Amino acid sequence: MQALIGRVGKELIRRRYASTSELVAGLYAALVQYLESHELIRNGPFDAAVCRNATLADLDEERMATFLHRARRARGFPLPEEATPGELLTHLNLLDDGRPTNAAMLLFGKQPQRFLISSEVKCAHFHGLEVAKPIPSYQIYKGTVFDLVDQAVDFVMSKINLWVGTREAGAAVPVAYEIPREVVAEAIVNAVAHRDYTSNGSVQVMLFADRLEVWNPGALPPSLTLEKLRHPHGSVPFNPQLAEPLYLTKYIERMGTGTGDMIRRCREVGLPEPQFTVSDGFVTTIWRKAGQVATSQPESQPESQPESIELRVLRLLTKEPLSKSAISSALGQKEISGHLNQVIRVLLNDQTLEYTLPDKPNSRLQQYRLTEKGRLLLGVLQKGNLS
Repeated sequence: MQALIGRVGKELIRRRYASTSELVAGLYAALVQYLESHELIRNGPFDAAVCRNATLADLDEERMATFLHRARRARGFPLPEEATPGELLTHLNLLDDGRPTNAAMLLFGKQPQRFLISSEVKCAHFHGLEVAKPIPSYQIYKGTVFDLVDQAVDFVMSKINLWVGTREAGAAVPVAYEIPREVVAEAIVNAVAHRDYTSNGSVQVMLFADRLEVWNPGALPPSLTLEKLRHPHGSVPFNPQLAEPLYLTKYIERMGTGTGDMIRRCREVGLPEPQFTVSDGFVTTIWRKAGQVATSQPESQPESQPESIELRVLRLLTKEPLSKSAISSALGQKEISGHLNQVIRVLLNDQTLEYTLPDKPNSRLQQYRLTEKGRLLLGVLQKGNLS
């Protein structure tokens, strides 16, 4: 014993224990402290923990600059637009000893799924009332939480019924989706923001003939119940570091009003109230009511259900050229999404669309119009969509 004490020197902590149980408790506390210090266990929210093996080089500075601009415009974010990525990450508490947290990777990562594999969103469209093969449309979306929400919402909006009115009341063409866009967006952003990222499961968005189901691997916090969700309640984010930037860009609110707003909007357009259930995860069910136009919209004629955003873009441009922002607005998007940018690039490369100002592709006055090839393609797509 004396030889052992001599070897460990000052590293040895001498302490007497009056009983075996006291020794076990002290040993347990020391072990927990050791495991925490070596990042082998976590004592706190997952999104606040360090993203293992990730460095600041794995974050996208352009995404951070875009966030800064949007947050200043949406919520009066205090940092100036020339703030550095380090200043932004520090202000949002997304660094731990200079290393990016899981929330930082989910918000601004170049390839978030490289580190957080299950953070993708799976979207599927079924013609029937249950999951069955063949699946008419199936997509797996990757990217930041902003990308995931935008892409999943666009997927649903491109599959549900759309009613297009006339220009009798003004220059803008009125449109109405069978499910309000804000209801779809609220269900999806809640799933992405409040899911359990330690689970191997992914968020699933499934559109059936009679309903939309949004499932996420997670559960309600102990302070909330399914009944409380239907009434005003406090906001209890499962991933607080993830929720703050989503709030700053107006993807979510912090007042616990989201589920109540979904119920109210569905009532306003004559849809049944959304259903919330906990069954091997949290499920939001939004019921469809095909063939009925929102009562707050002017009378209009239903069009055939489009199968893709490409078809809708082509249809919108049949009468006159439109800017990208005008196309985005007509599609029901609150701002131009990455998916829409990609679709327009593909249509331009295929020569189905062309610039109205070909010598100035980045002009703020730029619009897009159909080519003859585009009109032929639209005719083929519409014929196939009606058959």
